[in-house]
Amino acid sequence: MSENVTGGVHDEPFEAPVVSSTLVHEGRVWDVRSDTVRYGDAEIVREYVDHPGAAAVVAIDDEGRMLLIQQYRHPIRHRDWEVPAGLLDVAGEPPMATAQRELAEEADLVAASWQPLVSIFTTPGGNDEVVHLFLARGLSPAPEVHEREDEEADIRLEWVSVDEVISGVLGGSLRNGILSVGVLAAAEVLRRERQG
Repeated sequence: MSENVTGGVHDEPFEAPVVSSTLVHEGRVWDVRSDTVRYGDAEIVREYVDHPGAAAVVAIDDEGRMLLIQQYRHPIRHRDWEVPAGLLDVAGEPPMATAQRELAEEADLVAASWQPLVSIFTTPGGNDEVVHLFLARGLSPAPEVHEREDEEADIRLEWVSVDEVISGVLGGSLRNGILSVGVLAAAEVLRRERQG
């Protein structure tokens, strides 16, 4: 997922020397840090969310429909439509295993086929989160139903055609960034498969 396929334009790893780093807030899910870094001839201070990262699933059934979940997201005061996703919060668990776990926990599904799609920085000016997206196909019911709580207690599941999801993204009625990148990446994979 990190292969340079554009022929030249690519994100370039670079780490400015950190002069100091302070934990400003220790949260239940993520922390806030304040780093002083040396950049050029100056020292600059940047505060950011220190995030463990996440994995997300674009699940497509045999009819070509995509699984969407709707749940309440307090920071944006919306019940937005998303793809199943979760934090990389289990020590040593690879992102694909996290994606598999989240599909089972949030949608009570397992998939026979898993394919890496893309990895994205969600808000590089404000956090260090990387989300790894995977395409899941060959879906079937999970062996056990998971108990959901908090915002997940009233998750709503909906199967929607990929074209309809893309129309919602481009039309502005579906604004979740991970969903947007996921459906566009999956649609391109499907298009390339059809072309052979």
